[in-house]
Amino acid sequence: MKSSVSRGLALKRLAALPFAALAVGATLSPAQAVTDNKKQFKYQDKPGPKGVKCVGCRFFVKPNGCTIVHGKISPNGWCIAYAPK
Repeated sequence: MKSSVSRGLALKRLAALPFAALAVGATLSPAQAVTDNKKQFKYQDKPGPKGVKCVGCRFFVKPNGCTIVHGKISPNGWCIAYAPK
């Protein structure tokens, strides 16, 4: 038997996703969110494999920010979201 989801049900489920994300985010304090984000992306204050650094990543924002990892980061740091410019 083939099971199908109606278009209306699919749209309702999609519409609920942002609210679910807000609920999860609301349970974390700002300090936890920053810590959890750095841990999630395995951020470190030293260069990564083969010496790659945040300063060479397309997500790096001068002087010490990132569009992915929250909080202050080192230009000489690295995380698993690294993507060369």
